[in-house]
Amino acid sequence: MKKIQMVDLLSQYNKIEQEINEAVINVIKSSAFINGPEVKLFASELQDYLHVKHVIPCGNGTDSLQVSMMALNLKPGDEVITTTFTFIATAEVIALLGLTPVLVDVCPDTFNMDPEAVKKAITPKTKAIVPVHLFGQCAEMETLLNMAKEHNLYVIEDTCQAIGAEYTFSNGIVKKAGTMGTASGVSFFPSKNLGCYGDGGAVFTDDDELAEKLRMTVNHGMKVRYYHDAIGVNSRLDSIQAAILRIKLRHLDEYIKARQIAAGKYNDAFAGCDKLVTPYVAPNSTHVFHQYTLVTKGVDRNGLHQHLMDKNVPCAIYYPVPLHKQKAYLDPRYKDGMFPVSEMLCDSVISLPMHTELDDEQIKYITDSVLEYVNK
Repeated sequence: MKKIQMVDLLSQYNKIEQEINEAVINVIKSSAFINGPEVKLFASELQDYLHVKHVIPCGNGTDSLQVSMMALNLKPGDEVITTTFTFIATAEVIALLGLTPVLVDVCPDTFNMDPEAVKKAITPKTKAIVPVHLFGQCAEMETLLNMAKEHNLYVIEDTCQAIGAEYTFSNGIVKKAGTMGTASGVSFFPSKNLGCYGDGGAVFTDDDELAEKLRMTVNHGMKVRYYHDAIGVNSRLDSIQAAILRIKLRHLDEYIKARQIAAGKYNDAFAGCDKLVTPYVAPNSTHVFHQYTLVTKGVDRNGLHQHLMDKNVPCAIYYPVPLHKQKAYLDPRYKDGMFPVSEMLCDSVISLPMHTELDDEQIKYITDSVLEYVNK
């Protein structure tokens, strides 16, 4: 059996090696390393894939969220609602800009932002909601968008884990993750479903005026070279990464399908085990399985984690500590027990290997190893 990887980027690369190598060499020969033609072509092709008007490439997923908030002119003291069960970057950029993060709990089935909790958290100081499309499926966007419209709030989608997922509204309209809010941030970190071979990110929006501000913000606040009309940052997707992403974008739907098939095989293997809750897929969202995350019931999750590592099965805990318990984000507003779902998940979730190259032999070994411990 081939060695199991949490994410097998090398095997994926081997299948597209010639395309990738040619693309990289062409950029090197062109010497157009910064904001070259490949960056513009990638942005255009991703716009077409997403059916969104503007894709503004940037340096990474964290930057994509930060520049969205900067371009929307959010000011210190403004409250931004997000979830406590997410990667730190979601709240990090809020704090970095002097904004006030307001944390809410998640739904126990999808792990995504609980709209009822959001409703209770809105105050006159609230300016934006940041739903996180966690692990690969969309948050309950129709409810959140209606709430935002009622209170005149921005919606900034954190799409870093869900590019390619689709959400169906009650009227039958289907939108891809990241194309529903005011703006959306995405990461092209190598392990993402659409990942480059370094750092990369982008912002999506349908708002022409906001897109112009975003392009200025990622480029030192410049619209005309050396004329700085706003405070900006230096956040760029380099041409080599853009060239790689152009190749991988052509395979994205194929990659998503491979992950969904692997998830289905995991689900089948665990179907008879009442100590494991397999990922729930909401009826109005597809799931692109950036992560395959189990919830353990009556199982020593940390013991399972160690057992799998001892069996050479890589696994991870996303996330062991909710944001409201992180040292950097401790706040007297938040007490133990205020976010029961997130706290339960942090104590019980475990993520198994998930990527495009998983084969049946590997999946059987992984699932047998899990069940060996759970059923002991």
